[in-house]
Amino acid sequence: MLEQLNENSITHGIIGAIFDTYNALGPGLLESVYEEVMTIILREKGYEVKTQQTVPITFNDKILSSTLRLDLIVNDSVIVEIKSVAGLQDVHYKQLLTYLRLTNKHVGLLVNFNTANISDSFRRVINPLYTPSAAHPGKG
Repeated sequence: MLEQLNENSITHGIIGAIFDTYNALGPGLLESVYEEVMTIILREKGYEVKTQQTVPITFNDKILSSTLRLDLIVNDSVIVEIKSVAGLQDVHYKQLLTYLRLTNKHVGLLVNFNTANISDSFRRVINPLYTPSAAHPGKG
């Protein structure tokens, strides 16, 4: 059932898990703790969640020895980048946008759990270069 959800429905479910995680733990913990709790919550809701997913990077049709590592990818569709920092910076948005571009995913969520107000601490990021028919993630 959940594998057939569109990106908006998946994103809505992830946002619910963000609030559940924050309400359970509050601010000030390591990113890895929030990642683990989010994974538990999302899986309990029936989502497929991959954690610390390694993605190859290619350049000029050569696979680089360096890879990128996604915090969460939900239903092989939405990337979630988790932070626990004093405040989100422009580079955090650019990092997620780069991940979206390199994996050819359309949408991601950036969340900072180190905040007094979780409602103001997550953003949906859209990849303007997304192409549904692209053959291979990691091309860049």
